[in-house]
Amino acid sequence: MSAAIDTSNVVTYGSNAIVALQSGAALPSQFLTFMLGEDQFAVGILHIKEIIEYGSLATVPMMPDCVRGVINLRGAVVPVMDLSARFGRAQSVIGKRSCIVIVETGGEDGEGKQVLGMLVDAVNAVVEIAASDIEPAPSFGTRIRPDFIAGMGKLTDKNRGRFVILLDIERVLSSEEIVEMARGTAAAVA
Repeated sequence: MSAAIDTSNVVTYGSNAIVALQSGAALPSQFLTFMLGEDQFAVGILHIKEIIEYGSLATVPMMPDCVRGVINLRGAVVPVMDLSARFGRAQSVIGKRSCIVIVETGGEDGEGKQVLGMLVDAVNAVVEIAASDIEPAPSFGTRIRPDFIAGMGKLTDKNRGRFVILLDIERVLSSEEIVEMARGTAAAVA
């Protein structure tokens, strides 16, 4: 016997935006935009804890290339992921505007929450994107894995419409996938 799950109050966005709009669910409207190289990305503001200046990281042996190291954030060990390397590109070159965006991923009920850092080239701004301005992710032509893209947000900038890639941060920072990558790295060394 299975119980019906009430999804009417589920908060979602991106590729599920149409389903969410039809069900009447509220969509996040504020996103933090940031740069990786020449590309602009965004993450729902509800995942963002803080933004810190890039500082020295402690490296961890036998981690995948996308895990740059860990930082001490008020006594807590926080892993820092290089988003450029996570997307299959070269590791980020640290510049004047490089920073670490501290995000929280995981369960809604407080269970399984995880705090991680994302190394980005520059943080731009917090922008408002209406649910009607969020389109499903394209099925081809992107330079990152399609499952990392939650949708495309249309920004209006001086009468020119441009898009920002809205990331599915739960998938991008999936701890299970990173653990599998680390095991693969350790196995290759052995």
